Amino acid sequence: MDTQSAKSNILVVGFGGIGTITAYNLEAGRLAAVTGVLRSNYGLVTEHGFKIWSCDHGDIPCWKPTNIVRQVPDTQSGLTAPYDYIVVIAPAVTDSHTVIVLIQNGLNIEKPVIQAFPNNVVISGISRMSSAEVSPGRIFHQDHDILIIGAFRNSNLEVEKEVQAAKHFTMLYNASGKASGRYAEDVAFMRWRKLCYNASYNSLCAITGLDTSKLRLAETPVTELLLPAMMEIMNIAQAAGVTLAPDQVNISLAADPIDGYFRPSMQQDIEKGNFMEIETIVGEPVREAQRLGVPAPTLTFIYSLLKTLQIKMKMEKGMIELPPMKNYAAGGMLVKIKSEIAP
Repeated sequence: MDTQSAKSNILVVGFGGIGTITAYNLEAGRLAAVTGVLRSNYGLVTEHGFKIWSCDHGDIPCWKPTNIVRQVPDTQSGLTAPYDYIVVIAPAVTDSHTVIVLIQNGLNIEKPVIQAFPNNVVISGISRMSSAEVSPGRIFHQDHDILIIGAFRNSNLEVEKEVQAAKHFTMLYNASGKASGRYAEDVAFMRWRKLCYNASYNSLCAITGLDTSKLRLAETPVTELLLPAMMEIMNIAQAAGVTLAPDQVNISLAADPIDGYFRPSMQQDIEKGNFMEIETIVGEPVREAQRLGVPAPTLTFIYSLLKTLQIKMKMEKGMIELPPMKNYAAGGMLVKIKSEIAP
């Protein structure tokens, strides 16, 4: 990439609440040109753009990324310039050149990517903003945009190359003067710290339908579910060689203002009828606990409930074929059953 003159060529896939603000902020710094991959809202945004209400950037009545496409471009054809930074995998990745930025929650998300692209730098992006797509093409961003950036360690590459790429992306993110891109060297520590919040709040808000404020105000979920889940994450991290702050549970518990009524990403997903990222946020910590011999009963129970909700969603979408329901009404059977169970 040319860090002196031309804008960095960035591909962004996923234009929900966080993805849209991330893309907008990159272009607002005037050092990046974003190509956005839009699917369900391609026609709407192409014609009307995004309507954004942002605590950092103000009200933007109509914004479109520099380029809008329906699917991930194939740079291998030579018809599209190589991307300097990208948040997805093939066919847009250019070997050794493209830096893959994973702005998503969870644990071990980098492993399949590094395996598929051993010659490319992979960056960890941990977003701490509160932003939601309230309706197609309409984004409400209510909490300051903080993105914690660092490089996942890839033993195939020199550390200096990884650090340089992560610091350059941090500079691009800070160029707008509106967001806070923070470079962090210890990626594992930052991810386990975020998991203390996500594995508990994200999961339980999705299961109960209560936002983070209402969950805390209910009190019982705090003592019987939130705190035990957070403590289990602390213990698993410790066994994995990552020591979190002694007061991390208190920090995570109060991460959102009590009057913020914030709905985490998994709660937003299930409300929209979208699949939740349960494997990286809860499944991986549970598997780490099993591998390391650390008890995690609360997280295991939460993981089971989330998988059940995911299966329910698949049934509702017709992705699981169910046997036909037996007709018990035949021959007066339904009347007989009702009479037997009536009080």
